[in-house]
Amino acid sequence: MTGVTVVRVAARGDGVTEDGRHVAFAAPGDTLSDTGDVVPGPHHRSPPCRHFPDCGGCQLQHLDDPSFAGFVADRVASALAAQGLVPPVRAVHLSPPRSRRRATLHYDRGRLGFAAEKSHAVVDLKECHILLPELFALVAPLRALLSRLGAKRRIDVHLARADQGADILLTGLAAEGLAAAEAIVSFGERHGLARLAIDDGLGPETRWEPRPTTIALGRAAVPLPSGAFLQATADGEAALVDAVREAVGGARTVADLFAGLGTFALALPGRVYAAEGARDAIASLKAAANAVQAPVFADHRDLYRRPLTPAELDRFDAIVLDPPRAGAREQVAALAACKAGSIAYVSCNPGTFARDAKILVEGGWRIDWVQPVGQFRWSTHVELAARFSR
Repeated sequence: MTGVTVVRVAARGDGVTEDGRHVAFAAPGDTLSDTGDVVPGPHHRSPPCRHFPDCGGCQLQHLDDPSFAGFVADRVASALAAQGLVPPVRAVHLSPPRSRRRATLHYDRGRLGFAAEKSHAVVDLKECHILLPELFALVAPLRALLSRLGAKRRIDVHLARADQGADILLTGLAAEGLAAAEAIVSFGERHGLARLAIDDGLGPETRWEPRPTTIALGRAAVPLPSGAFLQATADGEAALVDAVREAVGGARTVADLFAGLGTFALALPGRVYAAEGARDAIASLKAAANAVQAPVFADHRDLYRRPLTPAELDRFDAIVLDPPRAGAREQVAALAACKAGSIAYVSCNPGTFARDAKILVEGGWRIDWVQPVGQFRWSTHVELAARFSR
């Protein structure tokens, strides 16, 4: 059939035609020729990177910004609709290109980059339109360093931008001996790294760190554990923090659940109870809060094994919830029965968010709004924040 139009982009990045066919690398408004080729429409753009579509770091570089924002919004709305929920969905916030401050690359047989799409093969990066330029500038030098260190098997290279500069964690590498130590120190000094650590399977061991490595969160410089979770972009983090602040309003007491390093706890007014299961993260949050005398009580608590009860939750004016991709079914069941004034739910998985949102709605809560955030530029990975109230 000639002239069949692509009307949307599916969750995994394929274009979907008006008659339900899936077409790779098609944008809304594209049409199909007699031979099935994609005829670009008004929202189809030329991908800026030479590695697209082989590189798994991006799946949607062929979309312009309006259609990419539409994809992000549709991912959220579709997940909610599947649970019978149709709340207000706000305009999408998109982080700009070259703003990723956290990423994991792979090194294998002289190649360093992201894994190829649907493959374990490594795409050897020569350019990148998502990483911060200062992080991408380390790719070629790191490739040479790993070769010099004699890396024989696949190495994961975790990059992050700390306050003091680039923070690097190499996992799966054994770099022993004086020559390796000298090469690592020289590399850290030459490139002005904040830290370089190696994990050979027994935990991170810092090999270069001239000053304590921190990350600025809210009003504090938080000690940054090697490999710790950060929001992917500073821009996306700011959008999520703004949404959470709006959702809790003037709450005097807030519980921040799955608090991590304190992205939200340290940015909120009033008194905050922060619960986190990762020991390193909660220790960093506690140290940072104490240093700036923030009214934050940091509690090492596994919320999957020991969620807060409704009686515990009733002590707070508002709740902030930012669970891993699996969501927080057990904790949400208790939240559904609590008497807090509002809930700010931050999620990196629209599917599990929608599942949890249904539990809350069935418990008498309503979804006031949902704010989609596309901080993983040109990726199918979607973030959001939402406000619930009675």
